[in-house]
Amino acid sequence: MSFKKDFMWGAATASYQVEGAAKEDGRGLSVWDVFCEKQGKIKDKSNGDIACDQYHRYEEDIELMAKMGLKAYRFSLSWSRILPEGTGKVNEKGIEYYSNLIDCLLAHGIEPFVTLYHWDLPYTLHKRGGWLNEESPEWFAEYAKIAAEYFSDRVKYFFTFNEPQCFVGLGYLSDIHAPGINGPDRDAFTAAHHVLKAHGRAVQVLREYGKQPLKIGFAPAGKYTYPKTAAPKDVEAAKKMMFDNIALEDWAWSVAWWSDPIFLGKYPEAVCEKYKDILPAFTQEDMDLIHQPIDFVGQNIYDGRMVACGDDGEPYFVPDYIGAPYTTINSPVTPEILYWMPKFLYERYGKPVIITESGMANVDIVSADGQVHDGSRIAYLESYLQNLCKAADEVPIDGYFLWSLLDNFEWAHGYQGRFGLIYVDFRTQKRIPKDSAKWYQTVIATNGGCLHR
Repeated sequence: MSFKKDFMWGAATASYQVEGAAKEDGRGLSVWDVFCEKQGKIKDKSNGDIACDQYHRYEEDIELMAKMGLKAYRFSLSWSRILPEGTGKVNEKGIEYYSNLIDCLLAHGIEPFVTLYHWDLPYTLHKRGGWLNEESPEWFAEYAKIAAEYFSDRVKYFFTFNEPQCFVGLGYLSDIHAPGINGPDRDAFTAAHHVLKAHGRAVQVLREYGKQPLKIGFAPAGKYTYPKTAAPKDVEAAKKMMFDNIALEDWAWSVAWWSDPIFLGKYPEAVCEKYKDILPAFTQEDMDLIHQPIDFVGQNIYDGRMVACGDDGEPYFVPDYIGAPYTTINSPVTPEILYWMPKFLYERYGKPVIITESGMANVDIVSADGQVHDGSRIAYLESYLQNLCKAADEVPIDGYFLWSLLDNFEWAHGYQGRFGLIYVDFRTQKRIPKDSAKWYQTVIATNGGCLHR
């Protein structure tokens, strides 16, 4: 088992989760600033006003990345820090911050991977309808053009969107995440279509205004499945459950509903038939726009569900065994998913795979020796990466971004779920690299060789 020699080992964060400085240097409001004010929406009643204060501490954080040996850092731009009103006048202080961040990463030999949108829509655009507004793809194109003009001389890797399943499924279909609309499927389908058109427009703009040849992708999530056994009938059952059955039953969290239009140029036919009475009108021009050539399949993968083929030939979910492990935010521990998902994605979409997020929430505490001994995270990551290494022998996998670099603001969970390689004391902002950071350093230095047993 082995990873390619230039495998991109990285870690990831998102602007609202780590930057802080929410009211500084001309940054405008985002939907998350406002959503956090709603009573009862965030478990610990917190917000991202300070978060990890990376806005002021990025040099310290990058030095820690360099000591860890990270090859790459995936971070998102705050749209409202760059365009406080969502469109129009550019905030030079926002440009300066990201420019300095990029320069510092490059000075330390770390490749910047920029995500344009990780859920923090400018609040002014939300008031104009947000992703329900048919003008939203052009708002996003304007923003993407600015990113290309200011940063693409030094940044060659761009992601358009992070997890539209979340900000549409949890933000438009329900009120768990911002903007908290809790609306009907009809409206959520419209928002989803506009998001996909916005993706297409961003790809066009990045290609047109990029100052060097760019590598472009997007980073969706989804509900994933893996087979009980390697028998062909179970493998086919897992694929059918994920790409077909889940798409029909829970379209907003479907892999196929979001990725098929981008990579295959069409929405899943069965889903379109089921929801035909409430879907927005799709033109061929729309589909051609969404179906822009991109360079890799990004995917955020944390867990999945085991599937087998029943006696009737239909797939079914295999129940968890008693005592099956879960993380502190109730996510099942299923390392097999990092073997099967890259294979399924490459088979369906034919592009190299990048794992854009993967990791675990844990109860991490500072021990008497002043260190954070997170052995359970190491065990988790080791089992997942062993499976990814196995997959890398069979399909092209270009990189892996561990979520997250830092303990941070975890959306509706607030600060209760710690995902970081680096412990953050949110009272003092003191950083402590955990045992898992030192372990990951060895993984990177050996290009995964230490995973072999």
